This record gives sequence, C-alpha cells and structure tokens, in this order.
Amino acid sequence: MLGSRPLLADGAMGTVLYARGVFINRCYDELNLSDPALIEGVHEEYLQAGAEIVETNTFGANRFRLARHGLAARTADINAAGVKLARQAVERLRKRQAGEAWVAGSVGPLGVRLEPLGKTGVDEAREAFAEQIAVLAEGGPGVGVDLLILETMPALNEAHAALMAAREVAPDLPVVVMMTVDDEGNCLDGASPAHAARALAEWGASGVGVNCSAGPTTVLTAIEKMRAATTLPVAAMPNAGLPRAVEGRNIYLCSPEYMASFARKAMAVGARLVGGCCGTTPNHIRAMRAAIRALDEPVRVEVSGAEPELTTETPPEPLGRRSRLGAMLAEKKFVTVVEVVPPKGIDCSREIEAAEMLASLGTDAINVYDAPQASARLSGQSLAIQIQQHTGIETILHYTCRDRNLLSIQSGLLGASSIGLRNILCVTGDPQKQGNYQDATAVYDVDSIGLVNLANRLNHGLDAGANPIGASTNFTIGVAANPGVGDLEAELKRFAYKVEAGAEYAITQPVFDMRLLEVFLERLGEHRIPVIAGIWPLISLRNAEYLKNDLRVAMPEEIMLRMAQAETPEAAREEGIKIAREMLDAVRPYVEGVQVSAPYGRFEIAAEVIAGLHPRGAVEMQK
Repeated sequence: MLGSRPLLADGAMGTVLYARGVFINRCYDELNLSDPALIEGVHEEYLQAGAEIVETNTFGANRFRLARHGLAARTADINAAGVKLARQAVERLRKRQAGEAWVAGSVGPLGVRLEPLGKTGVDEAREAFAEQIAVLAEGGPGVGVDLLILETMPALNEAHAALMAAREVAPDLPVVVMMTVDDEGNCLDGASPAHAARALAEWGASGVGVNCSAGPTTVLTAIEKMRAATTLPVAAMPNAGLPRAVEGRNIYLCSPEYMASFARKAMAVGARLVGGCCGTTPNHIRAMRAAIRALDEPVRVEVSGAEPELTTETPPEPLGRRSRLGAMLAEKKFVTVVEVVPPKGIDCSREIEAAEMLASLGTDAINVYDAPQASARLSGQSLAIQIQQHTGIETILHYTCRDRNLLSIQSGLLGASSIGLRNILCVTGDPQKQGNYQDATAVYDVDSIGLVNLANRLNHGLDAGANPIGASTNFTIGVAANPGVGDLEAELKRFAYKVEAGAEYAITQPVFDMRLLEVFLERLGEHRIPVIAGIWPLISLRNAEYLKNDLRVAMPEEIMLRMAQAETPEAAREEGIKIAREMLDAVRPYVEGVQVSAPYGRFEIAAEVIAGLHPRGAVEMQK
C-alpha cells in the first residue's frame, strides 16, 4: 500500500464538523456514538472528493483526552464505532465500483506532558496508546483498520511510546508516524526533521512524515529534510495555513488551489502520502486529487546516500572545575551556604552588604531565592550576579518552573551561564495562589525533574531537542529535598528521578528531627548525591508554629516546647540560635554541608549560627 505510488488521504474532520454547527467544546470523537450519520457522511464526502485513505474519527479517543469529558470508560466503544463508520463508508464506495480506498486508524497525542518534562510516565502513555490501538486494529485489515496513522506527535518520546504500543498490539499493520513542527521546521521538542526520521525508522515505523503545523510551506521544508534522511515512505498533511480571526471565528485561508500546488510540490520531493489537516475540507482534497491526476509521469525519488549529520554534544567540565561549590563537593569539603531572599523593590544594597559580611565569616556560597511564596520581587538572577560582582562570593541561583515556559527556561538558563552564574537549584516553585497576585497565571511546562533534564542537556551542549548549542553551560545542578515529607516513598521516587536526570547535589528543607534525616539518607541508596542540610534558626514560638503548620516542616514537640518556654523575644531568639547550632552539630557527620536560613532577612542571626564553623568567623563575631 505505502510507497508503490502516491496516495491521497482525506482532510480535517473537526473543521467540517465545526462548519456544521458542532460547538468546539463538544467531544468530537464521541459523535461516533451520538451522531454516527454525521460522521459517516463526512467520510463519504472525502471519498467522493477523491480521497483514497480516510482516517477514523478517533484523533482524541484516548483515555486521557476522553477523561476531560467524563468519557474515559467509553474509550473502546468510541474507537470501535469510529472504525465501523469509516469502514462502512469505504465499503459503500467499493460497492458502487467507484474506486478503492483504505481505512486508517487516527491516533493523536495524549494531550499531557510525558516524563521527563511532565508527570505522566512513558509506561502509562504506552498503555493508553495500546488500549486505543488494540480496538482500532481488532479483526485485522478489512475489518479493523488497514493501517495506523500516529499523527501530530509533538515530541519524539511520545511518538516512540505510541509506535512501540502499535508494534506490540498490531505488529502486522503498517504504521505511519507524523510529527508536528514549529515555524522553524523543528519538532516541538526541538528535534530536527532528519533526526526524527532516523529515530522513527530505527524504532520500526513503516512511514514517517509531518502534519498540522504552520501550513504547507513549513511542512514542505520539513519533509524535504526527512526525505534526505530515510528511504521510508514520507507523508505530508499540512494545515490550510494558520487560522485567522474573522468576525469572531477562526478561519483557515489557504485556498484549494494552493493546497493543490502543495500536493504537486510534495510529491516532487518524494512524498508518497499527502492529505490535509486543520482547515482542509473536501474542496481542498478535490483540488489535490486533480493535481495528482494531472501529473504526466510518476515521480522518481533519489535518496542521497550521505548520512545526515548527527547531533554532537560538548561535555561539561568535571564537577570540580565548574564552580567553587562544585570543587568543594568534588573534594568532599564541608559547604556552608546562607540563603538570601531578593527585595521587593529595586534597591538590593542591604542584601549585597549582608553577603559581604557573610563572606567575611567564611560562608562559601549565597543561595538566592526566586520569588519565594509566589511573591513579586527583584529577579533572583539579577541579585545573584550583583552579589558575585560586588562581593566575590559565589551564588546558587534558585530556578523555578512556575513562571516560565520551555522557551523561557532555556533562554534564562543560557543567559545565566553567559553572565557567569554556574550554580543552580532546580525547583518547581510555590503555587501562585500562595502569593499576593492570585490571578497570575502559572505555567509549569515542566516540573523540577524536567528542569533538571533541560539543564543537564544544556550542560552537554544540547538544547531540549538535542540540537547543538556550541558549548556547555557548565552548571553545577542542584535540587531540593524534604526528608520530613508525609509521603516519603513519593519523595524518594522523585528524588531518584532527579538524580537520574542529572542532579549533582541537594539542599533539604529545614531539619529539626535527626531521625527523619537519617532515614532519608539511608533510603537514598544508589541515588545518594552530596546533601546540604537546611538549618533554620527559629526566632519565636509563632515562627515555629508557622513552619510546622503552614509550611508542613517536621517539627518535634520538644522543639515546640523549648520555644514556648522562652519568656521574652530575646530569649526566644537565643533559644532558636541554640537549637540551630545543635542541629548543625548533629547533621554534620551525615551530610556534605549546611544551608542556614536568615529568618525574615535577619542576616545577623544566620551569621551567629555559622560563626563557630570557621575560625575566622568566630574571630569576626567577637570583634
């Protein structure tokens, strides 16, 4: 079927349904059950227009997307109905002796982010794809679908999961995998079309291609690169351009004639399966059919024997040469860190002066927070570089996912490296609802695990799509940990993922219970990396209550009692410093360093806690 001659697939299903008054908030896949005549009628229109392959109305019929409409339990029913309706339309065509056509099972992306950039596991994704594909393929060709089209795949990891599921449950069916690309012609995870084609061919695809995207021109450029990278049949099914808002409706403006021109050009560069995606209608397919018939000679495709250039990477420097912090961790020297929160305005002189004072006491690094508690403050990156420039002490930059999409994350990390910030702490970020601007929009394109993956790729000279960036960012990559969390198993699992993604050290939440820290460290096993324990000097009973009840920090009753017995604010402050020093002494044999907090910006308290760690610090505090 594939590769013998060019084949014409159908166009968009959703566009036609929308034009017929079906609201976009409906589950279009469910119409297989509630309005089968409508769906079968659309299939027939495409066949009458000259389509040789019709795709089942099952693009979003996986359990994840259907769950949004409360239809996850009907996954099998919706997919089975989708096959039946497309098959009926094809059989009716054959009975009229109007030509031959095939049914393709449409399988779209799950609509959720997969690990390492999201919370859905690759195994879960594969199971969901397998569940859908098994129903589409049931009965084999002629009963079930004749081939599978895995389309609009945004990233190679999801395409891989879908393809592996297809090969598992329908090993004999041809499988075409089509990626979607951005304006620059790369997959949405940054992979080049050539890289995608090679990877999909290696994984067992029967054909590769591009669909949806920014329109015919972008798709044409992408399939040219795929064609040069593989001998597999290539497919091309673009949108009818980008939608434009016209009187409140999104309209696709590429004419049928333009799509016909695209079909000729696509086949001229080697496409063996062409069709349309969003915005295309039976009129577009009819014009494309005429263009294909007008070709006088079959298209001959010559595939270059040259191998496409493989992506290369620039390994980072050894840990001990990336930063002073990295050197101390590599040499197993005990690290002392103090946290600093950026100011709410633009004057950061107080924080810079505090950093200078802390450096004089022997502090090794300043950990600069990034909008903690979802508050609007001076950029952590700005404060970090100013501290380094004015004091010479090294900083650790908190980097959160809450406010940044994938583009912003990569841009920000590249910028941080370029201005000399070499230590980062990858954190997901506090929910925006905790801050003063609760209507602010959270992004969370990735969580902290995905962020570590991105930083680690940049460390190896590659962007998110494995494209070379020319040099390593040479970050020393850190993560957060919480030994006192309620669900320790979940915390350990996430910590293991972080380490596997590339984490090189960890900073814990404040430690007040040594037993919990010891258990946590013991359970890390093979995922043990240098751990810097958090030390928080309490300043009052209310402060202790806030940490325990609001921030869910594990706080033994003994600590609460000691703070409650302090009769004056000064006594509470002294007791808090005493407890912090005791915790510092207790954790020191077990960890590679400590991070001392400066509660509510009271840097002198942090200074008193760490003064005894370094001889010069004790001398300075006595002056």
